[in-house]
Amino acid sequence: MADLWAQHRQQRRQTVQPLAVRMRPRTLAEFTGQKHFLGEGALLTRMLAADQLTSVIFWGPPGTGKTTLAEVIATHTGRHFERGNAAQIGVKEIRAILAQAAARVEDSGKRTILFLDEIHRFSRNQQDVLLTDVENGLITLIGATTENPFFAVNSALISRSTVFHFEPLTESEIADLVRRAIADKERGFGNLDLQVSDDALAHWARISDGDARRALNALEVAVLSTRTEGTGAEVSAGDSPRRDGPARPILINLKTAEQSTQAKALVYDGTGDEHYDIISAFIKSMRGSDPDAAVYWLARMLEAGEDPRYIARRIAILASEDIGNADPQAIQVANAAWQLTERIGMPECQLTLAQAAIYMATAPKSNASAMAIWTAADEVRTGRTIPVPKDLRDAHYYGAKSLGHGQDYAYPHDSADGYTPQEYLGVDRVYYSPPDRGFESEIRKRLSELKKPQQRD
Repeated sequence: MADLWAQHRQQRRQTVQPLAVRMRPRTLAEFTGQKHFLGEGALLTRMLAADQLTSVIFWGPPGTGKTTLAEVIATHTGRHFERGNAAQIGVKEIRAILAQAAARVEDSGKRTILFLDEIHRFSRNQQDVLLTDVENGLITLIGATTENPFFAVNSALISRSTVFHFEPLTESEIADLVRRAIADKERGFGNLDLQVSDDALAHWARISDGDARRALNALEVAVLSTRTEGTGAEVSAGDSPRRDGPARPILINLKTAEQSTQAKALVYDGTGDEHYDIISAFIKSMRGSDPDAAVYWLARMLEAGEDPRYIARRIAILASEDIGNADPQAIQVANAAWQLTERIGMPECQLTLAQAAIYMATAPKSNASAMAIWTAADEVRTGRTIPVPKDLRDAHYYGAKSLGHGQDYAYPHDSADGYTPQEYLGVDRVYYSPPDRGFESEIRKRLSELKKPQQRD
């Protein structure tokens, strides 16, 4: 008897599904985006066309279609589909699914796809449970993750899978999805007299940051929160906008679109890829003398909640590594910025950090000081240790002179110009080679003169 009501219960479930769920593609033809691996002639397209799908890892930001594509693939291939979330499923359940998959192959030859969302939440030991059956082909794993799988997923499992990196959808792709939802009479708002302005559509496409779910949620909020004139009744999905007279259009302009959109949620994990990628872009922008890019990446980090002290430390490192003596004041600016950031905190320290970042970006660049210490350190680690020349050794203890320590040392300040030519290393090495840029052009000239003692009289 319970089965008689199963369809009714399913229909009830579907009536409460949000628009983003209802509009999920049902076929590969409906799927939007990821043309780099799902376009014509691309790798995943060829795998599906040949019905040779192997285990795969879908990696990318939220709202780019990882879960949707897994379900579409299951339908396309006709394989049995099992779905689980790594945060909610345990090893016992996984072992049961694997046993059923093996029995299914043995009994009917039908293969099983296991879609495991948030696979990065599985521990290494839990992931190891999958290895044997994945390697033997008894189950096709589709793992989805927002984390870099090369760090978050067992390397043995990675080696048995193909990794597909999902990119954020473009603004035009987001706009197409929203238009499709507006026109769809079965799953979207096609039964309503709905008019969405171009600037409203453009706002959703831009503010969603490539996340289709965010754009469709904004459309749904805008439609369902708009009251039709004359009735005061709220519009629901599938309803006509007015039941007691001529239908009036539902107008959604830019203001309504802005009100329907939550504050922009930046994709940023303080320990994940976005953290490292954006700080890398910030540093490279300063090194590359682009103050505009440097300020943008700085703003991205601060708006996402990055620790400003971490940014200040990175600026200080760059001041020595990439500017050095080409502008000796850079390290002073970096030090001041760090101290002020520690003292005043956010939001005011964003001004200090911006000033410092712009200074670093526009300063003359030189890594001569960094190369000097790196080269010397490498020789210390791998080369023969150079003994201290006798005339430079400490001569302050009893018996030092009998060993010849300090003898023949020439005190530079005894000379008229504070310089006396003598050997300080004992071997012919050049670690510091200042370029002809910034203040280092003066240093270069000075060193050149010091190396010509015969011309100093």
